[in-house]
Amino acid sequence: MSYSRDERRALCARLDKTGPDAPTLCEGWTTGDLAAHLVLRERRPDAAGGVTGGPLAGYTARVQRRIKERTPFPDLVRLIRSGPPLLSVMALPGVDELANAVEFFVHHEDIRRGAPGWEPRELGGGESDMLWQRLRLARFVLRKAPVGVELARDDIEADGGTDGPAYRITARNATPAVTVVGSPAELTLWVMGRTAAARIRMDGTDAAVTKLAGVFGSNWRR
Repeated sequence: MSYSRDERRALCARLDKTGPDAPTLCEGWTTGDLAAHLVLRERRPDAAGGVTGGPLAGYTARVQRRIKERTPFPDLVRLIRSGPPLLSVMALPGVDELANAVEFFVHHEDIRRGAPGWEPRELGGGESDMLWQRLRLARFVLRKAPVGVELARDDIEADGGTDGPAYRITARNATPAVTVVGSPAELTLWVMGRTAAARIRMDGTDAAVTKLAGVFGSNWRR
């Protein structure tokens, strides 16, 4: 099962439908900007180093802007749909799934949830399990959280039933702690900064929840 392939196809179908000027959850980005970003990730390794910020961020932004300005939107979508070029590291067996399964899921939701009237998709159990496994990497994203953070999956129950979520990941081990509860899809969106659109709840003291929401309460990461 290739979740990166399935999400790539669904995302491209959504881009075909919306065109280049639709809003997204990425602050300041239209669907045209998002498409240019995805093309840059797979086809401009010289500029991809600044995608997450740092000293190359300015260069990355300039390259992305040129890609958007010089490439017609239908061609951007075609490039995304066709996958990474043969000489790209992402074309190596297994790399596309590792690098893009979560990326395409999140950006697909950026488009879906950037429009009014959206509802969460119903994902298959396999994709939900994949997202849950990838959430173990949340400890790197949340390492500077001002409180402890535990992620709790609420879409399945342990054998025999339990009170409360059956599966948990300690993303930051500290006291006091906040438990962020939701499905793997919603937790993934929250961890990736789509906090306003993620349907989660936070359990903890008022002070701890306020501290966590104060830091991770905006669209802080692409």
